Amino acid sequence: MSEYLEVAVTAAKKAGRYLLENKGKIKPENVSKKSINDFVTHVDHQSEKIIVDYILGKFPSHKILAEEGTSRSSEGNYRWIIDPLDGTKNFIQDLPVFSISIGLEKSGEIITGVVYDPVHDEIFTANKGNGAYLNDHRITVSTKDFGEAIIATGFPHRAKRYLPKYLLAFEELYIRCSGMRRCGSAAIDLCYTAMGRFDGFWELGLGIWDVAAGSLILKEAGGSLSDFWGGEKYLDSGFIIAGNKSSHSELLKVTNKYFTPKSDSIY
Repeated sequence: MSEYLEVAVTAAKKAGRYLLENKGKIKPENVSKKSINDFVTHVDHQSEKIIVDYILGKFPSHKILAEEGTSRSSEGNYRWIIDPLDGTKNFIQDLPVFSISIGLEKSGEIITGVVYDPVHDEIFTANKGNGAYLNDHRITVSTKDFGEAIIATGFPHRAKRYLPKYLLAFEELYIRCSGMRRCGSAAIDLCYTAMGRFDGFWELGLGIWDVAAGSLILKEAGGSLSDFWGGEKYLDSGFIIAGNKSSHSELLKVTNKYFTPKSDSIY
């Protein structure tokens, strides 16, 4: 295990223990609204502090970009991209589907990714060029054809203006694949796709911290990944499709049909 990966795994597990200690204890007065349909709790902030403090203790010169506002600039080439609690609404409702996502970027490229599901003690890891793993066991994407595929998605709760287009695409995909699922954590969706529990995944309106780690894990598991138009700007745009070869191809046909780059992306 590389030094970077070891640090990310340790940080994720430290934060994971904290999340489990607070699971089921969130009260309404502990919940704040960042924006419409986007919530945060003191647990998100403390989980972020645990992760950031540990990483900077090991790599004090590295940059930090974390969902709940922690940001640190430097002259170096390394930047940690952190979601301290992906699936906050699930956590608030005591639904046992949430994760911690930690990605490391070097000169604009994700080189290390860790996604930890503390409820099930499942840790997904990847280093660029060295494959993807679940609890130290190598994982790969499925080989199912799209007609037999289970596809994961996420509703555009942060961007409801896209709902009409999303529903048109959803209907076409739902009719053609075997089934659709929504977990509520994009990081988990990507990892489940990487190991073949799901065969594909598509969502829009995501933040870079939602997908930085999971995107590398998916790639290292042999999966295909792009934005809705087949490009590489999914980290910047938040429009992402992923899966095995068959599912990615079919998802791309549909997303490219209903969404247009000029009007629907941020670039």
